Amino acid sequence: MASIAFFPFKFADIPGVSCAFTSRRGGFSEPPHDSANLSFEVNDEEEVVRKNRRAISDRLGLTGWCECKQIHSDIIHFDPASATPEEMATLEGDGLTTTTPGHGLVIKTADCQPLLLAHRSGKFIAGLHVGWRGNKINLPGSGVRRFCRAYNLKPADIFAVRGPSLGPRASQFVNFNDDFGPDFKEYFDPETKTVDLWRMTHDQLLEVGLPERQISGMDFCTMKMEDTFFSYRKACASPVKDTGRQAGIIWIKP
Repeated sequence: MASIAFFPFKFADIPGVSCAFTSRRGGFSEPPHDSANLSFEVNDEEEVVRKNRRAISDRLGLTGWCECKQIHSDIIHFDPASATPEEMATLEGDGLTTTTPGHGLVIKTADCQPLLLAHRSGKFIAGLHVGWRGNKINLPGSGVRRFCRAYNLKPADIFAVRGPSLGPRASQFVNFNDDFGPDFKEYFDPETKTVDLWRMTHDQLLEVGLPERQISGMDFCTMKMEDTFFSYRKACASPVKDTGRQAGIIWIKP
């Protein structure tokens, strides 16, 4: 099978930090996880997942692998011990930070937003798993605040990139009042019953103090680009209902 395809991203002002957003293309998994599933938690064959994870880790040149069992929370782990790609996550939470070069922070997604953060110095990085529940509790804002507090940083020196995720035209919430409520009405289109989660994350980062020019987004909708990305919502609309997970990965260059 071909190498796992990914979309690289570099912060123009921080050459010492690299990001990659993987796709579903390449890898070894069989349908419905075809082909580059990186999660042990979606009913894929464990040995195949290990091969996929090792393949992308080696290709990116990572020396450590850090991830969480993601639970749609606001829990962040600061400088966790790294593991190998073949090991299953043990920490529960939705955020990670590190100052160790080579250690990749891995945020697994299939419609949720992988939000990757880096300090201007290139010495501090973070990754957040932002589903719609994460937006509701303002994980982008609280995540930046705690990231800065932990390392004595300023939000004005933080750069952010949002990876491929559920786009504004695909993020339908028919029970908007129950799921979000009136505080989020400006992001809701009552005609299509969709919520602009991309703009919500952008605004939450602005509100916490990130300058506009330091907020980036890869505007690839996972649901609309089903040949390129895994989409949980797309899978739930099918008879199979299982799908894999891609990842947003950030690391400080060794």
